[in-house]
Amino acid sequence: MSMSGGKVLIVDDEKNIRRTLSMVLEGEDYDVLQAQTAEEGLRLLEGRQFDVVLLDVQLPGINGLEMLRRIRESDNEVDVIMMSGHASLANAVEATRLGAFDFFEKPLDRERVLLTLRNCLARRNLALRVQELQDKGGIFEMIGESSAMKQLRREIEKVGPTKGRVLITGESGVGKELVARAVHAISERSSRAFVKVNCAAIPAELIESELFGHERGSFSGATQRKRGKFEIADQGTIFLDEIGDMSLSAQAKVLRILQNGEMSRVGSERPLSVDVRVIAATNKDLQSAVQAQTFRDDLFYRLNVVPIYVPPLRERLADVPLLLNAFLSELSKEYGNRKKDITQEVVEALTNYNWPGNIRELRNLCERLIIMGADPIGLGDLPEYITPSREASSEHMSAIPAGSMSLRDFRHATERSYIESTLRAYGWNVSKTSEVLGVERTNLHKKIKKYDIDRDDTT
Repeated sequence: MSMSGGKVLIVDDEKNIRRTLSMVLEGEDYDVLQAQTAEEGLRLLEGRQFDVVLLDVQLPGINGLEMLRRIRESDNEVDVIMMSGHASLANAVEATRLGAFDFFEKPLDRERVLLTLRNCLARRNLALRVQELQDKGGIFEMIGESSAMKQLRREIEKVGPTKGRVLITGESGVGKELVARAVHAISERSSRAFVKVNCAAIPAELIESELFGHERGSFSGATQRKRGKFEIADQGTIFLDEIGDMSLSAQAKVLRILQNGEMSRVGSERPLSVDVRVIAATNKDLQSAVQAQTFRDDLFYRLNVVPIYVPPLRERLADVPLLLNAFLSELSKEYGNRKKDITQEVVEALTNYNWPGNIRELRNLCERLIIMGADPIGLGDLPEYITPSREASSEHMSAIPAGSMSLRDFRHATERSYIESTLRAYGWNVSKTSEVLGVERTNLHKKIKKYDIDRDDTT
């Protein structure tokens, strides 16, 4: 189906009107289904997601106004346009009160129908775009001219226009969400929704309801039917961030969608059809998780069609000056300040730093410098862990015999030491430390466990 139109349901008991409307709309790339009664229309709405319903007022059995009322009570967000050959002011007022987008008198005017549908879909897409921008918040732009960034852009340009599923890997704070948004932006689905789900931030008992929706009364507190993220992302892209933290039960349902495009809301056995491009991301080693049986191997192979690795900042240090300039400009505007100058010594110090918290850590530091730093920003404005004294640095380096450890082990030792010193500086306050380091609290706990950092070590 073309991505240029939307999904429209026509509910009218007159066959000729249904047929004529279908021919007109399908000629404009709309995906159209028909129903001749309200009961049939409600059943179709139960099993599919539509953008717009063209609904006749006078229907046998349940009339159009009652159907509109039931649609709104079911918490379905579809837009409804009413039609009537015997229009009355009372009907129009009641339809508006119930939330109809517009009201047509028969015989229908072709151009008005098409214009109203375009306006309706434009409003829906604008609302989704606004939500995307709100969700995106202050995420950094994809800045950098290093060889690693050029390679990353080439991979995005290749996979973006295809239908291939993408698995993005990399440490926390490297910009995996930004890569996912870039893939979506150059895909054929770019005009449709981009829906993000942080699998690590949703409790295990709520993840299925969040992803697949639920029926009213399906569990305590489910007072209304709720559409899940997969339904909202229909015809668009869903980004499953930190998918390695998803429960095995939810993994099985995601696998079903990837296999046949079907899902069911919690509390319902009725299958719903969705057409969604899935982009997943993780900072975990999913192959190890498969071996440990905490992640399904069949789901891993279906997600890992096109793997994209996002390098940590320490592997693209040449990009630090560009990122530094961009963040200082952005944050100066955000705080209503003039952009501060920065000394070359500071640029060099930040370019030589290891950045265990990656780009998120750099942005957090820039915010601190905008608020607290002098103008121009000098070495004295930087935290001590970034600019240790030359004597201490020289002593530390000379204490490590050349060739005594691999580069990987050295990086791990450096990261452990930095986390330990930051925890000590903030009195073992994990929340504050995670904020300063620019990593999620759950990921910091994992690193503390991984490096066997004990509170006694930080006293």
